[in-house]
Amino acid sequence: MLRQFLEFSIIGIASGGMYVLSALGFVIIFKATRIFNFAMGEMMMLPAFIFLWAMATVGLHWGLALLVAILGGIVIVLILERVVMRRMIGRPVVVLVMVTLGAGSVMRGIAGLIWGHEIVTLPSFIPRDPIFLGDILIPGKLAWSFLAAAVVAGGFVAYYRFSRAGIAIRATASDLVTAEVLGVNVRWVYTLAWMLAGVLAAVAGILAASVNGVSPQLGFVALNVLAVIMLAGMTSVFGVLVAGLFIGWLETIVGAYLSAAWQSFLPYVIVLLVMMVKPSGLFGEERVERI
Repeated sequence: MLRQFLEFSIIGIASGGMYVLSALGFVIIFKATRIFNFAMGEMMMLPAFIFLWAMATVGLHWGLALLVAILGGIVIVLILERVVMRRMIGRPVVVLVMVTLGAGSVMRGIAGLIWGHEIVTLPSFIPRDPIFLGDILIPGKLAWSFLAAAVVAGGFVAYYRFSRAGIAIRATASDLVTAEVLGVNVRWVYTLAWMLAGVLAAVAGILAASVNGVSPQLGFVALNVLAVIMLAGMTSVFGVLVAGLFIGWLETIVGAYLSAAWQSFLPYVIVLLVMMVKPSGLFGEERVERI
């Protein structure tokens, strides 16, 4: 029983790695622009289809296909940010939410028209051989996907924490007016935040599709990330790392020992209880504003 529990726990934590990447994309956009981006799932899904096209149709090596997919994801994000979201700066929050929902629906519809609505398996590019930790078996695809997610998340956190661009994003998130007075190009920060989120979403989408296949409905996977964001707090990069792994572990344990029905809503029950005590999330900032 202990071995089985440890096996489920490791698989759950590995699954949480993709939640971490998606949630980091949500958080970086929200911190820089105060926009909650409900199109994040579609920002994951389209690069996965581009990766599929580049490998299966064009015949590129998976490394080149990955680069093409990430660049394609950045282009999609820049179009979304420049053509749609930049015009929405200063609008009420509900307007921004509806715009991102609408943009996501449009991208999902375009993907369905081009590639259809059936689930398609990506060409194999991640080792499938299982990995053994003693008597504990970990599926190869899941283990390597988690390792890739950990490398990308670690690189992002280091860039966000130590680079000048990361400092500019944090300064803008802390006090937009002061940052602009001190010479920070706020519009450039907005664009950079969307681009970083696009890279994170592209990698997360490709990794998720490598395990479960890709279809226009892949975008709905990002809705599961809402539990991660709410538990961590909308502004905490470190909190997302912890909450993503925890939610992945919790879903797997609940699904293994109870049922898929419990798996789909129990994490949200726990998040709801946490937010009743701490509305800003476990690691979120509590802002106090004078009016």
